[in-house]
Amino acid sequence: MPAGGRRMSRKVGLSANSSQFTLEGQPFTILGGSIHYFRVPRAYWRDRLMKMKACGINTLTTYVPWSLHQPERKVFNFHTQLDLEAYISLAAELGLWVILRPGPYISSELDLGGLPSWLLRDGSMRLRTTYPGFTQAVNTFFDKLIPKVVRLQFKKGGPIIAVQVENGYGSFAKDESYMLFIKEALQSRGISELLLTSDDHNTLKSGGVDGVKLQKLNQRDIQDLNAIQPNSPAMVMDYWTGWYDVWGDLHHVLPPEDMVSTVREILRRGMSVNLYMFHGGSSFGFMSGALADPSYKALVPSYDYDAPLSEAGEYTPKYHLLRDLLSRGESFPDMPALHYREAYEPAIMYQHLSLWDALSFTEGPFKSPKPVNMESLPVNNGNGQSYGYTLYETTITSGGLLKSGDHVRDRALVFVNRSYIGLFKRQSVEHKSNQSLQGRRTLSLLVENCGRVHQGRDLDKQHKGLVGDILLNNMPLRDFTIYSLDMKPSFIDRFAPWKTLPETPSFPGFFMGRLFAYGYPSDTFVKLPGWEKGVVFINGLNLGRYWSIGPQQALYLPSPFLNSGINQVIVFEEQEGDYKVHFEDTPDLGMAADIQ
Repeated sequence: MPAGGRRMSRKVGLSANSSQFTLEGQPFTILGGSIHYFRVPRAYWRDRLMKMKACGINTLTTYVPWSLHQPERKVFNFHTQLDLEAYISLAAELGLWVILRPGPYISSELDLGGLPSWLLRDGSMRLRTTYPGFTQAVNTFFDKLIPKVVRLQFKKGGPIIAVQVENGYGSFAKDESYMLFIKEALQSRGISELLLTSDDHNTLKSGGVDGVKLQKLNQRDIQDLNAIQPNSPAMVMDYWTGWYDVWGDLHHVLPPEDMVSTVREILRRGMSVNLYMFHGGSSFGFMSGALADPSYKALVPSYDYDAPLSEAGEYTPKYHLLRDLLSRGESFPDMPALHYREAYEPAIMYQHLSLWDALSFTEGPFKSPKPVNMESLPVNNGNGQSYGYTLYETTITSGGLLKSGDHVRDRALVFVNRSYIGLFKRQSVEHKSNQSLQGRRTLSLLVENCGRVHQGRDLDKQHKGLVGDILLNNMPLRDFTIYSLDMKPSFIDRFAPWKTLPETPSFPGFFMGRLFAYGYPSDTFVKLPGWEKGVVFINGLNLGRYWSIGPQQALYLPSPFLNSGINQVIVFEEQEGDYKVHFEDTPDLGMAADIQ
């Protein structure tokens, strides 16, 4: 049912044959908003979509993250948090149309742009091309995914009015036949609605385009559109409402007035628009991507995006201004009430397990003459390691100069006989270890995958762990024992027995405490003053990374992740901790700076 309540026939769908979109023959302006089901707790899907609907948005857009839906070659996950059919059906129930973006590559600031890391086990892999190893994997995934959404298309009575082919291929454009392959892969499996693409304005010509990404609108962008697609409707497929944040930088914001004046201008020209993001949510666990250019920077777990609806689903000034703009003379549904937020008593850490004691709970260890990158390790049923940390240990007989040769991806804590001696970051290449070492010593490198880059032309080179030799006095080290520490719930759940927290616990280590939530739990924000860098797990669920350098200083903990009563809080800390975890009722995304 369209917003007007009039039943429509379902024969033609969304059409772009004239200068304006038509839906079943009637002029139609797409007022889109992006909300990703995989970044919002399932219990909150309805709340977030109703808040979007109450702002005057008529179309939901969402990406589909291949890496989450197919974590291993033979394992598919479309249930609970990843139940795409339920999400699309909920949008229909609430009267929203849907533009689906099934990838396979989606960028979306996800690790490897949403591509599964097991693809990198193939040494000749060429991602986002018609290389057979890639197309076969895409076909297998689409065989599972596409039949789930075919029945949800507009012409079959569902809400999906358009499907986006890939994402921003114009800026990648390595293979001319690739976009045709994806188009055929969708249509041959029953996708029959309008197909869109999405590109930056300066790469429009190589993506084969029906849609476009713009941020700040200017005359040239509009003229480009008109020049490429005369007499067809213009759509700003991604109008960025804010931006994402990287560790070690400031929190990016876009002033509300700037956003609303641009949207006003887009609509004044009769163009359609999709707000990316309407509500960003959170990149829980290790799903965040990274930037490679000009230097490597990893993304924070918050995906607040300075969007109209905040990470925790709060209304912002952008929301109110947007609602005023879109509601000219129309009556919208009431704005849903906000959820309660609570500052809980701190969780005092009372149990401890050193990293070295936790090694006995890993799958492995594995022996190898040379270092092996994490994707190539024989773990997870032959799919390699996707995320987390990998520990490499070998025996050395002297001290001297240790060089990483820029083979550390992305950060390594270095230990001799399990005592910390220093740190390798990307691009940092040298470490002196104590010259006077006598006899045999164990050298350990704890290497963290901080996130694979999510865009750019180097996707094939995103192997993590040690990707080449480490040199001691210019001789490559050999004979490694390798432990995979992907920090999955199945690994953490095996920890037993924990030890009572000692006076001076060893780092890196795992620390356990309890959060008490009386009655019905509320949303809260996890703060870790006095801790340096690590990961937080709540009831076994990986909430995400924290790092004292910021900008983000608090992790959003939604109430659906909590139980009434006792909740287990585990912190993996690399270097130093305060033994107390705080819970506050306000977010802290760090010092803000306007997007340049």
